[in-house]
Amino acid sequence: MDGLACDTLSAEEQALIDTSKLDPERAFQQSLLYFLQRVKERDNEIILLLAKVAKLQEEKRLDRARRFGASSEAGDHQYRLFDEAEAHQHELDGELDAADLIEVPAHTKRKPKRKPLPVDLPRVVINHDVDDADKICACGGEMDLIGEKVTSQLDVIPAQVYVIEHHCPTYSCSKCDESIKTVPMPPQPLPKSLASPGLLAHVAIAKYADGLPLYRQSKQFERLGIDLPRNTLASHMIKVGQLIDPLIEQLKAHVLGYDLIGMDETPVQVLKEPGKPAQSTSYMWVMKGGPPQQPVLLYHYAPTRAQSVPEQLLKAYAGYLQTDGYAGYHAVLGNEAIIGLGCWAHVRRKFMDAKKALPKSGLNKGNRVHQGLAFISQLYQLERAIQELGPEEKQQRRHADAIVILERFKTWLTKQSVPPKTLLGKAIGYALREWPRLLVYTTDGRLNVDNNLVENAIRPFAIGRKAWLFSDSQAGARASANLYGLIETAKANGINDYAYLKYLFTQLPTATTDEALQALLPWRIDPACLDAQLIRPT
Repeated sequence: MDGLACDTLSAEEQALIDTSKLDPERAFQQSLLYFLQRVKERDNEIILLLAKVAKLQEEKRLDRARRFGASSEAGDHQYRLFDEAEAHQHELDGELDAADLIEVPAHTKRKPKRKPLPVDLPRVVINHDVDDADKICACGGEMDLIGEKVTSQLDVIPAQVYVIEHHCPTYSCSKCDESIKTVPMPPQPLPKSLASPGLLAHVAIAKYADGLPLYRQSKQFERLGIDLPRNTLASHMIKVGQLIDPLIEQLKAHVLGYDLIGMDETPVQVLKEPGKPAQSTSYMWVMKGGPPQQPVLLYHYAPTRAQSVPEQLLKAYAGYLQTDGYAGYHAVLGNEAIIGLGCWAHVRRKFMDAKKALPKSGLNKGNRVHQGLAFISQLYQLERAIQELGPEEKQQRRHADAIVILERFKTWLTKQSVPPKTLLGKAIGYALREWPRLLVYTTDGRLNVDNNLVENAIRPFAIGRKAWLFSDSQAGARASANLYGLIETAKANGINDYAYLKYLFTQLPTATTDEALQALLPWRIDPACLDAQLIRPT
């Protein structure tokens, strides 16, 4: 060791060399302890590196599964999108008894049956008759008609555009020439604009329900010989989005007046926001509430995902709030008037991510990931079995059956020793952190086991976002939020969204009182009024 250069040694190593010159035996013991400590440190470093490699490999497998695997949450048994129930039970290596398994009877797939075309569609009859000469039999007799085969085909005529001319005659007295009378033009949604309520409804439905960007709609009108630039259509959408503001406030009051709300949020890009670069992310917040027979879906644009947004939206609200585990809801859930309700779909999704990231050697059904999923499967199988029951019966079944499954699942979760940064560790940690809120659904039969109804409401927005990519301004984002909410609320109430918007855009200019606005809520409109919007005036 004397031959080593001192400038390459650590202070501890140099001290050992100095000690060895004075007391060789003591130096040996110290050297042994020193090198054992170094070996232990290296072993710890190796363990950390191996854990890091395992984590990266896990993330790589999950990324590959997300990119190239099924886009839904289906597993080996083709789980339905957002359906959190397992198709079959997995073995739990003794964790679950055979008596807990639910048999799913086999079934035969029926041949798809084509639905008949609506009887109220206009018909164009084309006859394909036998020539008169061929109606004479070879024996000389005349052939009689004994039947007719009718084959129906669905045809489409491109959008028919027409002009509505409002004629307002003016009358004057021929005797005194002082009295003049005329009927004023009915109030219009966009005064001095060429756009009728029907055109505005058509453009809004095409963009927000069908995901067709405005520049493509402009091209469609161009093919019909009509000049409607994209910026003109954008201006129209912003203005009608502002026109429906009073009705949105009525819908919001309706949501806050019922004691169950589900919330979620999704990113949106807005190019022109004060103090923010164009590439920054903003958010569209979605709320679903109202009684089951009068559901309402509302969208709210906000430039941030901060906890101040749900606090503002839920000011003075009292009742259940169902969300995922995002920390932005923690402040509003701290309000004693609000009861937090968890989402089992997010728990299952995290276990599904862990399943997708498993190596081939870990795909056996005794794996802990499968064990966790099997517990969740039992909860969802119970939900399917009781979905047609009333709230009181549903609550009783949950109390009798779900509580037992939940207690055993909680015991299983607490027994697991898993590195917290692995996907399975994150799934277990998420479930334990959310556990108090995950139990709340068993206390009231009106509550849902997950927040999928709200997530489903986000889907039309997410699909449309892939087409139009971004909002140009904050005014455009707010208008989009209003129109998305109105359209999805119409769908949720089972009414024609185009007919509803056309009727609203016709009636809103004269609806100046709360009573008049409430009469325009989806569940208060006479269906005959909506049917009339689908008939072209003659």
